[in-house]
Amino acid sequence: MTGIKTYGAVALAALLLVGCGPDDDTIFFDGQFYRSNAKKDGERHQFRATARPVSASVEGAREAARYEAIAYCVRNYGSSDILWVTDPDVPADELLIEDDTLTLTGACPL
Repeated sequence: MTGIKTYGAVALAALLLVGCGPDDDTIFFDGQFYRSNAKKDGERHQFRATARPVSASVEGAREAARYEAIAYCVRNYGSSDILWVTDPDVPADELLIEDDTLTLTGACPL
């Protein structure tokens, strides 16, 4: 009887661990996962996209924020075109980074 209880406990633990893994749609940039999003910043077509932690990789954070910005414009306006205010293609030392968070700003063309 003890063997069945042990087997059951191990099986339950394995199922719980599987449920704690990243979602199938999790996107990694430069081999890292970034907490990122894009939100309205002023009028609806204007946005602020953020990604953190930059300390994991500046390039990864740059691409994660760019991805969120593009997704925001596609979701709201059906186009991936962006008029950048804070351009993601500037040198790394010119990016807006504060508290380990990279911020990009721009607008979706109307």
